[in-house]
Amino acid sequence: MAEIKSFEDLKKNVAEAAVSAEPAVVREPQRDKFGRAYATGRRKDASARVWIKAGSGKITVNGKDVEAYFARPVLRMLINQPFAVTNRAGQFDVVATVAGGGLSGQAGALRHGISRCLDNYEPELHTSLKRAGFLTRDPRVVERKKYGKAKARRSYQFSKR
Repeated sequence: MAEIKSFEDLKKNVAEAAVSAEPAVVREPQRDKFGRAYATGRRKDASARVWIKAGSGKITVNGKDVEAYFARPVLRMLINQPFAVTNRAGQFDVVATVAGGGLSGQAGALRHGISRCLDNYEPELHTSLKRAGFLTRDPRVVERKKYGKAKARRSYQFSKR
């Protein structure tokens, strides 16, 4: 490395370092022989096994249509967020199996699974999904009940006499 005496020397060294730097590692898409990508999503006590493939935008959850399984519009909006962020709405068919937890946790697990599937299907979508926070598993779970307590933190009523 050359000695840096002026700002011009610094600019030359930075340019040389940029030229000699190795190119970024490009991830390969992970698809099976049917052209599907698979991922698992989790939220609270729910877990979702998700497969996506190129298609018309049909989402099937546990053998039912998404409108039949998730009746609340807020949950359907939550599920479609990864497609909205990546501008891929209506381009993928989703088949998912969800189990455990309630509907809200299952919708969160499905969103996490769809995001990870999109990341596997098209690795260049990773940055937009990561910035939106969809690739991070939400670690919040229900706190367990402790012995000597009525609930997780609630104590029994104190009686002085």
